[in-house]
Amino acid sequence: MPDQRIQRKLVAILAADVVGYSRLMGLDEEKTHRTLAAHLTEHIEPCISAHGGRIVKRMGDGLLSDFPSVVDATRCAVEFQMGMHRRSEGVPPQEQIRFRIGINVGDIITEANDIYGDGVNVAARLQEVAEPGGVCISEDAYHHLRNHRDLKAESIGQQKLKNIADPVGAYRILFDGAAVAVPSLLVPETPSVAVLPFENLSHEPDEEYFADGVVEDITTALTRMRHLFVIARNSTRGYKGSDIGVKTIGRELGVRYLVEGSVRRASGRLRISAQLVNASSGIHLWADRFDGTTAEIFDLQDQIAVSIVGAITPKLEEAEIDRAKRKPTESLDAYDYYLRGLWAFDRTTISRSAVDEALQHFMAAIERDPTFAVAYARAARCFATRKSNGWMSDPVAETVEATRLARRSVELGWDDAIALTYGGYVLGYVSGNLKDCAACIDRALALNPTLAAALGVSSWVEACSGRPETAIERAGLAMRLSPFDPRMAAWQFNTALACFCAARYDDAIDWAERSIREQPFYPSALRVAAASYAMAGLTKEAHEMSERLHQLDPALRLATLSKILPPFQRAEDRSRYIEALKMAGLPE
Repeated sequence: MPDQRIQRKLVAILAADVVGYSRLMGLDEEKTHRTLAAHLTEHIEPCISAHGGRIVKRMGDGLLSDFPSVVDATRCAVEFQMGMHRRSEGVPPQEQIRFRIGINVGDIITEANDIYGDGVNVAARLQEVAEPGGVCISEDAYHHLRNHRDLKAESIGQQKLKNIADPVGAYRILFDGAAVAVPSLLVPETPSVAVLPFENLSHEPDEEYFADGVVEDITTALTRMRHLFVIARNSTRGYKGSDIGVKTIGRELGVRYLVEGSVRRASGRLRISAQLVNASSGIHLWADRFDGTTAEIFDLQDQIAVSIVGAITPKLEEAEIDRAKRKPTESLDAYDYYLRGLWAFDRTTISRSAVDEALQHFMAAIERDPTFAVAYARAARCFATRKSNGWMSDPVAETVEATRLARRSVELGWDDAIALTYGGYVLGYVSGNLKDCAACIDRALALNPTLAAALGVSSWVEACSGRPETAIERAGLAMRLSPFDPRMAAWQFNTALACFCAARYDDAIDWAERSIREQPFYPSALRVAAASYAMAGLTKEAHEMSERLHQLDPALRLATLSKILPPFQRAEDRSRYIEALKMAGLPE
């Protein structure tokens, strides 16, 4: 009777896997297959054989090997990775084939063409922990290396491995004092994002095309944000159906943020879920869902793409500001100063000291990068806020400086929608040149039709130009695109101003009150509220608003009001506004 005993032996197990194989196949299937095959036959197989190992089996983009000792396996892994590094020289980073390697030692079950056991499973999971181009070994394996000075390692602590019950102590291999790793793609200093393929939960072919279309539209819309580094769609489609973790994808693509999502259809209705993730920490920054019918599938696709972009853009900005605030001051660069300026300026309650702080940060950014167009625009915007609140100590000199900064932002940022938006606004409000302002905003919207900030300023331009209905429409679109934006109070004020110009005083009161709830000490909103209450015959409420204005600025008089009013192009709008404030009790 044949011997049925299970064969076991103590061996070192090496598990290797290609980093981002699905993405590489998505880029160029045939080239990836040929290149990997060449690496295996010309380098990897000879390397394993030279160190006394054998390839137990190949697993698509990975392989499993065993060795008589951990020392042999580790020396092989080092040579394996250093050889792959040399073979990748001159190859674009996004096309390089890189491996992760995990090594463990264990008593395993052996068969002719396979090996089994916890020791194998741990090695396979350890390679997932390794850096791209790196080698990760278990604590048990590490004990075999301590007397071999050519093999150095450092602890990375206890690791909770997938489908392994207990945490495993892990080490990464060092070579000549450094981790053996081909560097991941460098993450840009500016915010960087990739939109991953959306998962089709309904398994209907129509939804597959729909989901791809949503991702395409979101990616396209994000690329219009000049200060956002967006990975091209061709580089993300390879992750479709992949179970690779977000941290790994972030390293492979060299981005800080990822957008994920899913599509589900049931009973003629569609549900799209989307979320924004910090790739380095795995923390979810934002999530939402969008519902509609399948009858107008392509209109819904556009609406969802616009809504997602509008929602994630402020969240990206918040996350970047939070990152910059944590950096030590001695390591700040121009972009960090810019982000700190945004944080100071976009607080819920605007104060003189906050605007002064923001201006200092923006000027520091300009000092470090004299071509930083949007920093000029934001600095100029600080002077506009000073004017609106009556905080200018030297109006003539500050108007000159604001105009200089605004014009410089437009010169440097003629292809930058954000620089055009804020630089243009300052030219309109502080410099009084509404025609130049309108030209800048038109250009900004041509560059990025979904930029909420540009639509918000456009609503102000339209209101001042005597086109209140268009103004109300533009402000409404800005608020829909970015429903949690720190500039919401300004857009609500713009709507109130447009309603006042249209003699819709009840609507003007409603929108002014909303703006005041967002920013209780917002003089522009208080002024339009007082004027609208007065024109609506609500004298008591008008005088209450006037009193709140007086508390904010005791020196405010009708005689000085002209210096801070919007540049109304229709004489009747201007005269009616001033008369209404007089009726509200603003002193002569």
